[in-house]
Amino acid sequence: MSIKPIKKPNHTIDYVDDIKLREGVSDILSEIQNKGDTALFNFCEKYDGFKGDSLKITKNEIKSAYKNLDPKVIQAIKNAARRIEQFALIQKEAILPKEVELSPGITLGHNILPISSSASYVPGGRYPLPSSALMSIIPARVAGVERIVACSPPDGSIGTINPATVVAMDIAGATEIYCMGGAHAIGALAFGTQSITPADIIVGPGNQWVTEAKRQVSGDVGIDFIAGPSEVLVIADDTADPKFIAADLLAQSEHDPQARGILISTDDKLVQNVTGYLEEFLCQLQTAAIARKAWEGNGEIYLVDHVSEAVELSNEIAPEHLELHISNPETIIPKLNNYGSLFIGNWAAEVLGDYVSGTNHILPTIRAARYTGGVWVGTFLKVVSYQKITQEGARELAPVASKLAELEGLYAHKLAADLRR
Repeated sequence: MSIKPIKKPNHTIDYVDDIKLREGVSDILSEIQNKGDTALFNFCEKYDGFKGDSLKITKNEIKSAYKNLDPKVIQAIKNAARRIEQFALIQKEAILPKEVELSPGITLGHNILPISSSASYVPGGRYPLPSSALMSIIPARVAGVERIVACSPPDGSIGTINPATVVAMDIAGATEIYCMGGAHAIGALAFGTQSITPADIIVGPGNQWVTEAKRQVSGDVGIDFIAGPSEVLVIADDTADPKFIAADLLAQSEHDPQARGILISTDDKLVQNVTGYLEEFLCQLQTAAIARKAWEGNGEIYLVDHVSEAVELSNEIAPEHLELHISNPETIIPKLNNYGSLFIGNWAAEVLGDYVSGTNHILPTIRAARYTGGVWVGTFLKVVSYQKITQEGARELAPVASKLAELEGLYAHKLAADLRR
């Protein structure tokens, strides 16, 4: 491959910090398991600054959140929710139960069952993230989950969850809302406490403490996947608009100092123009401090001779978001197999998928797109099999089962089969 790296990331991994993180999270989870609400409230006060008698958001507090929010913001949340729900419903229609008689007396099938309870973790941080509430709660509701828990850390300026996040949780369909964040919130959702019943699955993005906590509780509870910093990869040729690309790279970079923006291009002039616009936009952005740190530390640019080389490199990187800014993108789409979500054409900005197009923005990062897709209605559904077998069917199957059971030394299995011959 004739790939020329124009810009490579210059960051390194601090393994000492990783060990401290794992141990710190483990200690928090152990405290939650052993001491329940006592530990949870202590951690909420210590790490979240929460002071109160109950972590649960009441109906009156939800009503107050609506009153304290700009009606235009509420309408925007409702518009985004509507499109997310529409697409989730379409996806659910594609997941159908099935039954077939393979041979006389042997009928096999599967049913589609919703998970009983789910939990959505919605980050807080510098700004509210109501979009993450919509993306994690609406698919669960459409799937038929009866109990949908949601949580988010308090906004430091008001001492409770930001009104925009509360409103989004309510519009999306949360049945319980708790003001808590961090690893201790994941522990409470996974193991339960005196005041919080555990959930069956936890979904949603979070910081490194939340991510590590989800990793450690996986198995005790289901999770969507282990998520890392946000990523976008843009494949572009000489027909692309460099302004669009620069803006999209910075849109990822402003998420977090560890966020990753990647450009693979077949055109050297485009690369030069993109880097020019990157610098121009960075001089204007209110989030320039974070975006610049992420771009300078983690950004990557590759120049390739042919788009097929871009495809190969993209499949190896397996990005969270993949944008195609090339002529005739349909020619390479069948060859692309590792990505969280695909954005086709110059006008398909990743930001539109983040908020309102209807697809989900909770997507696999750190190369997890090699083996999983993002959160969707199927995340909250179980495909469970069944069989109906008559005497005629059993007589056909029993000799085979008996022989295999004997081979494996399982003689009660053999007996159960032989009795049905």
